[in-house]
Amino acid sequence: MIVNIHETETQFTELISKFQEGEKIIIAQNGKPILQFAPIGQPHPSRKLGFFNCYVDMSSFDDPIEGMEEYE
Repeated sequence: MIVNIHETETQFTELISKFQEGEKIIIAQNGKPILQFAPIGQPHPSRKLGFFNCYVDMSSFDDPIEGMEEYE
């Protein structure tokens, strides 16, 4: 369901109810979608990256690399 931002001011409670029932709610401004209701606190499922046929754990991506201290 796409709703104009001005309509949400009067229908907010109704939109929340529909969202909780499973309906996809998109808010538009001047006919262009600008945001979408999304549930809070649900983890993102792991995804396959590009051509790899495996799952990649990116949780330590920003951790320092051993032996590279002199380049910091």
